[in-house]
Amino acid sequence: MLAKFSAYFITASNFVLTDAAESIVNVVASSFAFFSIYLASRPKDENHPYGHGKIEFFSVFIEGALISIAGLGILIKSVYSLFHPTTIRDLLTGAIIIGVTGAINGALGYYMIYKGKALKSITLEADGRHLLTDMVTSGGLVLGLLLIHFTDRAWLDSVLSIAVGLYITYSGYKLIRTSVAGLMDEADFSVVNDVIKVLNEERKEEWIDIHNLRAQKYGHELHIDCHMTLPNYFDLNRVHEEVALVDKLINEKAGIKTELFIHTDPCLPQCCHYCSMPNCPIRSEAKRVDIEWTMEKITRNKKHFEQ
Repeated sequence: MLAKFSAYFITASNFVLTDAAESIVNVVASSFAFFSIYLASRPKDENHPYGHGKIEFFSVFIEGALISIAGLGILIKSVYSLFHPTTIRDLLTGAIIIGVTGAINGALGYYMIYKGKALKSITLEADGRHLLTDMVTSGGLVLGLLLIHFTDRAWLDSVLSIAVGLYITYSGYKLIRTSVAGLMDEADFSVVNDVIKVLNEERKEEWIDIHNLRAQKYGHELHIDCHMTLPNYFDLNRVHEEVALVDKLINEKAGIKTELFIHTDPCLPQCCHYCSMPNCPIRSEAKRVDIEWTMEKITRNKKHFEQ
């Protein structure tokens, strides 16, 4: 941030100011992200039975809002400067400073996205994407400063600033959209698809169907509740074993720490035509079809014969 503001005072360029202003957002947003990650890592307590992970979505919202405000401020300043231009100077020096800071932010951004995906932290990933945005704008800034320097067209400073301001504002909007989706418990289809893939690959004959599956993310943890149809002659110990196995498989193979609440349903005679249970003492008809567990089937609040 200090380097970019130094570049602005050297050049007096609005185009450089766009990058410097965004760096203020970097510092403020990262400070809040640091606190939110600390809070999200705290264990569950009486007041927060699902943990503190939701704070990460709020952190991303704050970051997106700050980015959008910075982008709008840049747009206002750039439009004003288009009609009331100022003298710009030392553009090559400014380009070098901005280029170095952009490269550093890009390297850090890629690393944070990598760690964010590995740790399932939306805050780390969002902060990393913010830094990648900074890298892109810094790269465009360097090219723009060189273009202004070699063409000697000062009005390009404001025009390019407007373009960058629009890009920054849109980046902020995307982060806000992501955070609101998480706070509103919007389904994460990529995560649900991973869970369904594990269930299909590890499917047992005893698991007649799974339905009414719902997933919610709380920071780096996933919470799933669903209904599972089992043979109605299983005793309570056997039911518990099957539920525990589903829990273990998803936690080991779905790639995300998951807390499951599984409601078990007894099978009905209408289930027999798609049930694979061998030597079933209560079967009313032979198995006729194989039903693949898909997103549509597994998320409906109905047994498969009702669909």
